[in-house]
Amino acid sequence: MSEKDYGATLNLPKTSFQMKANLPNKEPKFIKMWQEKDIYSKGLEKGTQTFILHDGPPYANGEIHIGHALNKILKDIILKYKRLRGYKVPYVPGWDTHGLPIELKVTEKLGSKAKEMSAVEIRELCAEYAKKWVGIQREGFVRLGILGDWENPYLTLKPEYEAKQLEVFGELYENGYIFKGLKPIYWSPVTETALAEAEIEYKNVSSPSIYVKMKANADLLERLGLTEEAWVVIWTTTPWTLPANVAITLNPEFEYGVYKTEKGNLILGKDLAEKAFTEMDLEQFELIKEFQGKDLERTTYQHPFLDRTGLIILGTHVTADAGTGCVHTAPGHGQDDYVVGVRYGLPVISPINNKGVLTEEAGEFAGLFYAQANKAICAHLEKSGHLMKLKMIEHSYPHDWRSRTPVIFRATEQWFVNVEGSDIRERALKALDDVEFIPAWGRNRIGSMLETRPDWCISRQRVWGVPIPVFFNEATGKEIFNKEILARIVGIVKKEGTAAWLKYSAEELIGEELMEKYDLKGLELRKETNIMDVWFDSGVSHRAVLETRGDLLHRPADMYLEGSDQHRGWFQTSLLTSIGSTHDAPFKKILTHGFVNDGEGKKMSKSVGNTVVPSDVIKLYGADILRLWCASVDYREDVKISDNILKQMAEAYRRVRNTARYILGNSNDFDPNTDKVPYEQLMEIDKWALNKLEILKRKVTENYDRYEFYNLFQDIHYFAGIDMSAFYLDIIKDRLYTEGTNSIERRAAQTVMTEILVTLTKMITPILSFTSEEIWETLPEVLKDSESVLLTDWYEENDQYLNPEIENKWIEIIKVRKEANKILEKARQGENRIIGNSLDAKVILHSTDAEIQKFLVENREKLELALIVSEVEIAENADDSFVKGEEAQDLYIKVLHADGEKCERCWKYSTELGKDSEHPTLCPRCASVLKNS
Repeated sequence: MSEKDYGATLNLPKTSFQMKANLPNKEPKFIKMWQEKDIYSKGLEKGTQTFILHDGPPYANGEIHIGHALNKILKDIILKYKRLRGYKVPYVPGWDTHGLPIELKVTEKLGSKAKEMSAVEIRELCAEYAKKWVGIQREGFVRLGILGDWENPYLTLKPEYEAKQLEVFGELYENGYIFKGLKPIYWSPVTETALAEAEIEYKNVSSPSIYVKMKANADLLERLGLTEEAWVVIWTTTPWTLPANVAITLNPEFEYGVYKTEKGNLILGKDLAEKAFTEMDLEQFELIKEFQGKDLERTTYQHPFLDRTGLIILGTHVTADAGTGCVHTAPGHGQDDYVVGVRYGLPVISPINNKGVLTEEAGEFAGLFYAQANKAICAHLEKSGHLMKLKMIEHSYPHDWRSRTPVIFRATEQWFVNVEGSDIRERALKALDDVEFIPAWGRNRIGSMLETRPDWCISRQRVWGVPIPVFFNEATGKEIFNKEILARIVGIVKKEGTAAWLKYSAEELIGEELMEKYDLKGLELRKETNIMDVWFDSGVSHRAVLETRGDLLHRPADMYLEGSDQHRGWFQTSLLTSIGSTHDAPFKKILTHGFVNDGEGKKMSKSVGNTVVPSDVIKLYGADILRLWCASVDYREDVKISDNILKQMAEAYRRVRNTARYILGNSNDFDPNTDKVPYEQLMEIDKWALNKLEILKRKVTENYDRYEFYNLFQDIHYFAGIDMSAFYLDIIKDRLYTEGTNSIERRAAQTVMTEILVTLTKMITPILSFTSEEIWETLPEVLKDSESVLLTDWYEENDQYLNPEIENKWIEIIKVRKEANKILEKARQGENRIIGNSLDAKVILHSTDAEIQKFLVENREKLELALIVSEVEIAENADDSFVKGEEAQDLYIKVLHADGEKCERCWKYSTELGKDSEHPTLCPRCASVLKNS
């Protein structure tokens, strides 16, 4: 019998919790309620132990995307769960608001006007632009149901944040971790600024691959005992860096050879010779001399087109993967080159300007953009006979992740955090030993990145950002940095923001008293014009946020949660600024999630048209469906989303919602204070349901604690859709609809249902926040302990409900039900069908296994209940009319039409209809219920 049929027969009470969810329209009502009742602040009044999940700031530029949604919803699930568990859980969202992309957008819009405006004016427009997007993104996050301090978020452009950032810079400087130096760094010719490693992405480009021979000088020939001229062969994909060549690096342990060829005597690594000669189209070559790389240290060669003598040096970074084993070395254009060059005292030459154009130091190639210089230099080498081979190759090359254009390695004077030459790397790696990583492989990922990380370039040649607070003596170039001077600047910035650095002169910033105290009067002072890398901005948030919100927050944070790309980004910069200033890690746990791809696992792209926009999903399905998707995916890896996947989520959601709806519709008249039935008086099937609930409670709590949401919702979904809707609730309909209103049978079912509903509502609250609030709102007041489900307490475990004996018994009953349902379904089908629905049936069971047969006899009534049929009979034998079970092959089943007549009220068949003259169409049970009602 369907729920609809029962309702029509018995005129059940209606509930406002309808099947049609209509989430897109309902959810804003709950957001408004949470805001009006200030649920977030009230949640902070609970608990004594805090849990701090520190928010990594998204960049304030553009609408929120699906990756933002995954990140923020995962955070919200954790925080809401912790709040229900009794923690004080502040959540201060933040935004990254400085940097190049914002400045570029503003100057692009200004066009030629930008040249007429002051840096202060441009900064004001940048701030307006950033705040506009903060507002737009904030609305998007709030619509997702994220609970937090949205009225007072942290912004990296706020004066109090900037002031703390300057303090942290000062601490790193005082501790010896900041220096200014000439080093090769990533440089964007398009945006004309230095870039940090975390701002680099890799794309394939086409580059000239060239083999070039450089003439060995007499000292090299003498070292090898050669009387004829010889040439050292190098390989490179950046011909434009050859004007900066000052050395060739060999691996000290590699075997090298001198080979006689038609192009002269060529020197290269033995392991690479055959492949290199093939690529150079040299078919005839003869090994005439062997030696190790270390044998040529500090010998010399002649540069192919500049009047420069180069040095042969040694370096273990030289590999046998490609090339010749003789590595073109330009300390002004490569990190490895720089490191080995410093060891040998080589000059750092970088003949290229901010725009990527070669300078006078490049000789005849001066004035050429580096890409043009590639062609010109190759042509020159070919003409002079130095070019052995040129071909174009596709390979991975670093790009600026903002302008999406190729970068170059270029030596410039920049400010650095000293990672290579200090103890900060060692301290950081040691600090990670005490950090928990989810998933665990995150430890090795961030560790390996730290181990190879170069010095961190923190200076940028732009105006929209926090200035580097250092002065210079113009006459001597000496840096002027002082703790007391910085403290005064910090005080000014707290009031006026970092625009003050541009508004005031050096003398005004330092102040008369300190100018005199530190003998600065009369000197021509210059302010540093560079600003700090935005990764430094966000990297100090553990100090600028967690230390500045009174007793509400604390550091280290209990958790950082971001995408896996932050192993090389925010996690690292936060760790380095923390180690450099307070010598500890800023976090106790790091949880990472993967990227969001389309339904086929492909990267999302607007040009491809496979993006999924959160606002579109919300309009169609509601935020709870998006939240459910976030909870259902294994976020530890890259995840997929598509309309089909969302439809599956909506279907799973519907099953859980309908379970809640059904219980609400059948418990409106239940008051636990007067109607609750003690556990001992419950029917066995009720105890089975509570046992299932108790098992689920423990699994769900464990999975929340382990942050494995993808497991817990599967369990909740199975419980609601299978254990409850398809089994328990189906079975107890008879009691709910036919037993007396206040009968112990009906009240027992309601006792169990309401406990299931309240528990289930709490379980889903962190994930389906809107739906759980709607359930909570619809619950009878007597069942609620708070004005919002977000303020309630987590459910308690109840050992009394755990009943393995009943669990095992009902496992066997369910097996019988599964087999019987197959036969019942066949009995409904075809022209010769025996029954219309299961209550029309009489099921006869028999087992050839004595133990199973005994079980069937002892549990006949429970089987009748579970099968939802009018009668179950246990036969002593089975003839050919019985059907053998498919899985339970000891079981034999026969379905007949039930004996007697159909009761109008319960729809069961009975041979005793008409015995009660007042109710001639009812069975004795129904007649008795009506008499006593």
